[in-house]
Amino acid sequence: MKAAIFTGLHQPLAVEQLPDPAPGAGEVVVKVARCGICGSDLHMAEDAAYGACPGDVFGHEFAGEVVALGKGAEGLKTGDLVSVIPLKSCGTCEHCRKGEVQWCAGFGLQGGGYAEYAVTRPNQCVKLPASASLADGAIIEPLAVALHGVRLSGLKPGDSALVLGAGPIGLAVAFWARRMGAGRVVVQDLADWQQDRALAMGAQAFIAGAADPVAASDAAFPHGKPDVVFECVGVPGLIAQGVRQVRNRGTVLLLGLCTRPDTLDTFAMLQKEVRLVTSAFFTRQDYEAALDALSAGAAEPRLLVTETIGLDAVPEVFAALKHRTAQCKVLIAP
Repeated sequence: MKAAIFTGLHQPLAVEQLPDPAPGAGEVVVKVARCGICGSDLHMAEDAAYGACPGDVFGHEFAGEVVALGKGAEGLKTGDLVSVIPLKSCGTCEHCRKGEVQWCAGFGLQGGGYAEYAVTRPNQCVKLPASASLADGAIIEPLAVALHGVRLSGLKPGDSALVLGAGPIGLAVAFWARRMGAGRVVVQDLADWQQDRALAMGAQAFIAGAADPVAASDAAFPHGKPDVVFECVGVPGLIAQGVRQVRNRGTVLLLGLCTRPDTLDTFAMLQKEVRLVTSAFFTRQDYEAALDALSAGAAEPRLLVTETIGLDAVPEVFAALKHRTAQCKVLIAP
């Protein structure tokens, strides 16, 4: 099969031929139809903290067709169209039964979507209804990540929300916040490339490139600072900025992945009694809720997709995405 593989830190990906995978016991092979290029994939190619090894095949946001089943693989048949939950788990423990697969003792991250075929397990596959496309199946994961964060934030109908970062996760947070009844949603970013997309997905205002980001967000919330600030970037300093932007006794919800040390201004947090909440991954219930929204006709999340490319174009596009552009979510169609 053809695959785009990781060759080393700070090096371009390479498209190579790999052996076609065969399913082991309890496994299935999925013919990949669509796979999203995620910001965390870009980080893995540049940051040793993620532990990527040469020869790895990235890609955890994918959907496709089941084409082979190993011995004992149950609940699926060849021809089923599925979206793959990229959180490896045993499928049988108490955490898995509750849908909280990230706490499973067998937890791990599923990759392999930058290829024509990928191996996974039946318990990680969610069947796609006729009302959801394979492209929909490839954007469920970032939608689920954002939904999990919004739910953990405690956002209530009528609350106001500030979203820091207009990448796919930040835009998906804006979508869910409005869908869950937020009274006002504002997205703030260094550039205005995603302004129209943010407004179409639920934000009522967009702040770009402000010299004083706190003063700019204060102006965007004329009735008082927001109830919740969502940090969706992952760079040092943004938690402290969020603390200054949120109301007294408000919540700063951390979604951005940052592997560099950061400094918290705990005095400022204590003065305002700010609640700092972290969010990682999602539950199966979050994943299924994201699919339900798409299959029920929610069009806004589909606005995340800006381009679909073949495998041969992956190295060039992947390198370009390391620098901020007008692109949002790029899908691979192997």
